[in-house]
Amino acid sequence: MAGTSRFAVGDMVVLKDGFVRTDTARRTCTISAVLPSDGSRGQYRVRFATENFDRRIVESDIDTNQPAFPMPNNETVAIVETGSWLKSSSIRVRK
Repeated sequence: MAGTSRFAVGDMVVLKDGFVRTDTARRTCTISAVLPSDGSRGQYRVRFATENFDRRIVESDIDTNQPAFPMPNNETVAIVETGSWLKSSSIRVRK
């Protein structure tokens, strides 16, 4: 199963202890994008309900033994369109 994704956009997963958070409820995040595999492991973009940015994780960061808890306040994650976050027109260069 190397190179294939076990999870899909919208799936809630729990990251392994010590990766980001301490208790299980705070380690729960939602997959916002499935990224290309790095050859042997699936990669994902995830978002925590309490954060306004995504993180990149690999499949081995996910604790498959822990059930995912629902996000607080029934929050949902917006799926971000692919593309660069950098706007070249906003870069200023001093001479």
